[in-house]
Amino acid sequence: MPGMWWVVGAVLAVGLVTAYLIWTAGRVERLQARAESAARALDAHLLRRAAAAAVLAERRYGVELYAAARIALDAAPDEREAAENDLTRQLRTVELDSDDSTCEAVIAASRRLALARQVHTDLVRDARAARGRRLVRLLRMGRGHELARYFDIDDPTLTASADVPTG
Repeated sequence: MPGMWWVVGAVLAVGLVTAYLIWTAGRVERLQARAESAARALDAHLLRRAAAAAVLAERRYGVELYAAARIALDAAPDEREAAENDLTRQLRTVELDSDDSTCEAVIAASRRLALARQVHTDLVRDARAARGRRLVRLLRMGRGHELARYFDIDDPTLTASADVPTG
């Protein structure tokens, strides 16, 4: 009978280790999927802001802003960060009127983009941390997905000229 406890203990230990590994693999998978979903949402917000900026440029501000918006809309994935940063710089040079619906659409799109960027950054950080753990690397638990990438752009938040304090 004393040998029986060793078998029960070993089975219990193997069961606990297996449960932990399954839980860890599921967590890595969920974090990776959430980071990929956040990247798609960020992309959608980038496109909405660029489209709103293009409409604003057509109505009021002209060639430079329109060119930056079109470049951001048409940028290849490896050129996207630079194009988005250029669009942000161009948007900061124009005076946005909070009473104009076109300007308000750009401001609102920029705010939503800032939130999407923060969510994406947080999820990428979490996914990379989970994949960076020694056991996860050793067992290659993240091999089914590409390593999540940060999207490094300037803070896209804009304010209307009426919102800027004077003095």
